[in-house]
Amino acid sequence: MYNVILCNGMFPQHAIPLEILNRAGMTVCCDGAAVKLLQYGKEPSAIVGDMDSLPAELKTAYSDRIFYDGDQETNDQTKAVSWCRERKINPVIILGATGLREDHTIGNISLLAEYVDFMDIVTVTDTGIFVPVNRSKTFKCRAKQQISIFSVSPFTKITSAGLKYEISERCFTNWYQGTLNETLYDSFHLDVNTGKLIVYFEHFEDTDFITNFVGKII
Repeated sequence: MYNVILCNGMFPQHAIPLEILNRAGMTVCCDGAAVKLLQYGKEPSAIVGDMDSLPAELKTAYSDRIFYDGDQETNDQTKAVSWCRERKINPVIILGATGLREDHTIGNISLLAEYVDFMDIVTVTDTGIFVPVNRSKTFKCRAKQQISIFSVSPFTKITSAGLKYEISERCFTNWYQGTLNETLYDSFHLDVNTGKLIVYFEHFEDTDFITNFVGKII
């Protein structure tokens, strides 16, 4: 069972995020995502946000689990993460954070680098998994798994071991520079001197492997 934050982006379609959603013990909806979850046939455990996209009838029907946060300096995903943090809900898998508006997609993914300092958290999409990294780390994986590495800071020096295109004490200055790599074995290591990374793993068409994989990396 997983703790899930469901954002109001594109509702999951792929078997892997849907399996995670189906297994969720707690599902925290970002505002209007509650509408999509109810249409899917599940009820939200909590609804967090400024409620600007939640219909009036749902505000009444689910008043016992609505948590209003009107802070305009944070988005609804961050409000939901903060709600979980305050209640010591950890780890968390974010679903529905991508699709629809590209600016929301980029913002939601980049925020993982903020959350990793206080929570075990990943974002799972219809194509893969985004994992924030704030220290040197060895990842379990599968050989020939497609990955991309995004550096949040241009001063982060990265060295890898176990990738098709190895990285040696390199600082990425643009997002594209660490993309389209591939694992060679069933694990690889990233050495990070300082700063943070976000690593993307492409899905295998293997629901059991990926759901177990998600459990291990968080």
